[in-house]
Amino acid sequence: MESKGAPGAAPRLAFLFILITLAIDAMGIGLILPVLPDLIVELQGGTLGQAALWGGVLSTSYAIMQFLCGPTIGSLSDRFGRRPILLISLTVMALDYVVMALAGSIWLLLIGRIVGGVAAATQSTATAFIADISKPEDKSKNFGLVGAAFGIGFVIGPLIGGVLGELGLRAPFYAAAGLATFNLILGYFVLPETVTDRIRRPFSWRRANPLGAFKHISVLPGLRRYLSLFFLYEFAFFVYPAIWAYFTRAQFGWEPGMVGLSLGLFGVAIAVVQGGLIRWIIPTFGEKPTILYGFIFNFCAFIALATVTSGTMALILTPLTALGAVVTPALQGLMSRAAGADQQGELQGLVSSIRAVAAILSPLVMTQIFFFATDPAFGIDTPGAPFFLSMALMALCLAIFLPARHVRAAA
Repeated sequence: MESKGAPGAAPRLAFLFILITLAIDAMGIGLILPVLPDLIVELQGGTLGQAALWGGVLSTSYAIMQFLCGPTIGSLSDRFGRRPILLISLTVMALDYVVMALAGSIWLLLIGRIVGGVAAATQSTATAFIADISKPEDKSKNFGLVGAAFGIGFVIGPLIGGVLGELGLRAPFYAAAGLATFNLILGYFVLPETVTDRIRRPFSWRRANPLGAFKHISVLPGLRRYLSLFFLYEFAFFVYPAIWAYFTRAQFGWEPGMVGLSLGLFGVAIAVVQGGLIRWIIPTFGEKPTILYGFIFNFCAFIALATVTSGTMALILTPLTALGAVVTPALQGLMSRAAGADQQGELQGLVSSIRAVAAILSPLVMTQIFFFATDPAFGIDTPGAPFFLSMALMALCLAIFLPARHVRAAA
């Protein structure tokens, strides 16, 4: 399968498999959010604030493994192909969900998160598959489908977690294991190999780690700045999975079902924006104006969420905030075009690692801010405080992005 084109150039079922795989990866983050506070309290005891701290640890351990393994798995897929890496990952993922469903202690749940982070590092392989089959001018639009798949995952995950969580705190994990198993069977029969001898790259441990991959990739023109912007944006955006369940419980008294519904609305909106609207926005306005709009819109959205006091208004704002989710595919398209055909797995592995670093640090910082902002001992009651930090990060992104853009325009 060497020809490149829009997604339709790939066998339809194979492309569907890739999107389902990415959605399942997103479920690894979103699935347990509605039930996580109650599950942690059941396993560990303590207050809601203490459960938020443990939730930060679980999210961070998941992200650490994505950070460490993203470039390794991406480089392995450059060498051995996308198909075997993806199928092995799904096998591990299905088994991991079963282990987490049976977890009787917080430590076993932590181990499950660690293993799940390794399996989910195949995001780099799945996105490299999309790069393999895409024309350069179509990369940003097709990477929008990656965001749409993640949006669908955010819908499926929280909805499963919220609805099945009402039946039992372990039920969502069994459902996710079944979904991963179904996708494994589908992939076995429909997934072709896109790595040919022409673009196959020898595996090197010096490049199959985050620092080595950054050293080799960041020397390409413009990539260092784009990677920095990508990190800051992802750090700010992770405020949603990091504190949403705790923020809405403290601010509005929402139960798991309502938390799942709100995250589901957010995921649907993400899918619409990145899978549909962006395919019109980028060709019409271009990638760089799209990025600028995204930073400004998110700045305003974070202010609104930080100060909202009505649960009804928060529910209205939740899907609207997704209109700023155009930054990631636009940045990914710019970066993918700057890399060679034999570097797509390595690049996407590095992008996955950078996202993972943001996912490592953001939950720890955001949950700590939430803890101090809601702890009666400090006399502060501002559950929306983490959104103020995200707002400041959007201002920093604008400060980094605008000068370089103006310099190029003047030239």
